[in-house]
Amino acid sequence: MFIGISVIPLIMAAVGFCAIYSFLAHVPIYSLEFATMERFISKHMLKDIIVLFILILVITGAFLSRWISHSVFSKILLLNEAMKNVADGNFEYQLPVPENIECEDEMDSLYRNYEEMRLRLKESALEKIESEKQYRELVSNITHDLKTPITSIKGYVEGIIDGVANTPEKQEKYIKTIYTKANDMDRLINELTYYSGVNSNRIPYNFRKLNVCDYFNDCVEELGIDMDSRGIRLNYSNLLSPDTVVIADAEQMKKVINNIIGNSLKYMDKEQGVIDIRILDENDSICIEIEDNGRGISAKDLPNIFDRFYRTDASRNSAKGGSGIGLSIVKKIIEDHGGYIWATSKERESTCIHFVLRKYQEVVNE
Repeated sequence: MFIGISVIPLIMAAVGFCAIYSFLAHVPIYSLEFATMERFISKHMLKDIIVLFILILVITGAFLSRWISHSVFSKILLLNEAMKNVADGNFEYQLPVPENIECEDEMDSLYRNYEEMRLRLKESALEKIESEKQYRELVSNITHDLKTPITSIKGYVEGIIDGVANTPEKQEKYIKTIYTKANDMDRLINELTYYSGVNSNRIPYNFRKLNVCDYFNDCVEELGIDMDSRGIRLNYSNLLSPDTVVIADAEQMKKVINNIIGNSLKYMDKEQGVIDIRILDENDSICIEIEDNGRGISAKDLPNIFDRFYRTDASRNSAKGGSGIGLSIVKKIIEDHGGYIWATSKERESTCIHFVLRKYQEVVNE
């Protein structure tokens, strides 16, 4: 558009000069004396040239004024109105953008940039609203979930104080239950604290070499104590070479295992709960499988269980509640380790979480 503004006056001037040249070319110069020709040019042609140039300037000015008013000022007014709407938080106000990019001028390009900005701001605003909604839901869920173990702990402590647990067996049962409920509270509080780090992408990692067999032997030994107190049978098998090593953060991997098993325990519905931990060799990688014999997950829910704040219909209707971020945290940690994770399930029978990590291999210099 601005190139046209510069070129049009030149075109108009060129047309004027061509008209003058054409006029002179048809004047029979041989029929006029030199002095008469000089007077003719000086008096008549000079006046015609001035009039022609004034006419060119007037026409050009009128044309450019109309063009600028239509192509620039009107669009600037629309853009100004659009920017006011954006400033007021109205991200639905749209500007007409040409479909053919090759035909757009500078103002159309500005419109297109505005539309891209508007859509990004709209997306950002919607994400913020959704994030705030999810965070409020998270706090509400965890607050609700904390009430259950607190009430249980108070009840069992009062039972011990009042002498209801009057035998060693009852006292041991009460103490184990209090320990289990305290662990549930600790897990919920850790989820709430940990979420802030996940949400801001500031999970602290301390990557180092880990011997997989030694690490999981220690994990299973620690988990066994908790499983015994809950009456859950824990099975463990490891098919790796004893010297298999991965690069991982020991503390974060422990969080992965605890979150997966905690989720299994939350929805365990069998009289005899069973959890199987299997470590498999996948050539350049290792595959960890954690399977339970709980209620399972429906096919429609299975693809979404690693989404943040997602809870299955079963968990929504359950007194167990749940924050809905445990498995999303697991997924992020595994992916930050360069691995990947997925789940398989048979409804009302079992659920198995699989995740893969790459083995560490020493680089041999030849």
